[in-house]
Amino acid sequence: MSDQANTGCVTLGLAPSFGFGDRIGLATPGHVEAMKRSGNGIEPIFPQQSIREMTRTQRTAQQVMDDALNGARQAGWTGRIGADADHLKTPADVDLTAAVGFTFFTIDPSDDVDQKADDYDEATLREKFAAARDAAPWYDSYLGKTVELPTGTTIELNEEACMRAAVKYGPAIRRALDLGDHIRKVNEAAGRDYEIELSVDETDQPTTLAEHYIIADQCLKGGMKLVSLAPRFIGELEKGVDYKGDVAALEASLNDHAAIAEQLGPYKLSLHSGSDKLSMYPALARATKGRFHVKTAGTSYLEALRVVARHEEELFRQIVRFGRERYDTDKATYHVSATNDAVPPGDDLDATRLEQVYLERWADVPQGVGFTEPGRQILHCTFGSTLTDPELGPAVRSVLEAHPDTYREVLADHFSRHLEALAAGM
Repeated sequence: MSDQANTGCVTLGLAPSFGFGDRIGLATPGHVEAMKRSGNGIEPIFPQQSIREMTRTQRTAQQVMDDALNGARQAGWTGRIGADADHLKTPADVDLTAAVGFTFFTIDPSDDVDQKADDYDEATLREKFAAARDAAPWYDSYLGKTVELPTGTTIELNEEACMRAAVKYGPAIRRALDLGDHIRKVNEAAGRDYEIELSVDETDQPTTLAEHYIIADQCLKGGMKLVSLAPRFIGELEKGVDYKGDVAALEASLNDHAAIAEQLGPYKLSLHSGSDKLSMYPALARATKGRFHVKTAGTSYLEALRVVARHEEELFRQIVRFGRERYDTDKATYHVSATNDAVPPGDDLDATRLEQVYLERWADVPQGVGFTEPGRQILHCTFGSTLTDPELGPAVRSVLEAHPDTYREVLADHFSRHLEALAAGM
């Protein structure tokens, strides 16, 4: 694990880690304060942004890096810092982020995943497999194999499991290996250390144990420097709210996924859309024995809006109205269930109730549980439209710059709860 000469960011390896997304560029002091209060051995990733988020907020990779590192220094952080170039899809994405010193490269091959593969009947599956056969040269090497996990679970790599994996993920595995090779070449040429996370979580159906095994095994055999893998877990992991599902069943599933990661790697299990999933954090930490990565992004933006709600009530009301207008369009790329009809418009709500409905308040939430109300999802999904609006975007930033202590405190409180929930399972 070596320092990057141009940023001071490092690779974090198998240490438990937590990604703090910042879509405005002013959140890092609050992230640092949360780490000082509740880090408990968890390593921070302060610079973290996806190409999609950069596009929507009109920020550059250099701005993301500079804002995070300057904020960390100003807040007195002296520990290690990772840097996540998130949801990379093309070599150009890699080049852009590697050039400014990112160290943790998250490959997202979701464009090549067949989202309907789990629902094909046998005849359709065989037809699709025949067409995808060339993209899965590994098929015969797994067919008929059984994998015994220390949890007592047996993975049966029978014909159906292997064919579905080939149809669903064959082209995606090939894309991931190609992009991983490009990441290696770019960083080796520059003499920089690096690590890779593979994201296969953006699918409608959970990642099966057979699929996890084949994906990870192929990436490792292909020479990928895999430090973390993000499966699509069971239950619902919607943006901006707590986990929806049976936590006990989830923990049993996490135990099996963690056993695969230990057997093949070891590598970390990564939880994406991790914001506010407090009820599942202890289970994740226990199952992985502290070998995890959690990724958050939009929740820091929502805490920025809390500052607006408390200092500039009328501006917050404008943002709520604007968000409701934009929501049905902007939610297209997100996994959310909120509807405008499920949430009162807000015009007749007093300031306290307005914050409760659209942002929630910890005082109203049981201990050990994250936020659950749909109003947050409306504001979460419309961040890009709000921040790039010529009036609303600068107004939000102005409020945060005028009240840095409030922003630091609400962020520190918010993320301390996240970090403490993870530490409870370690």
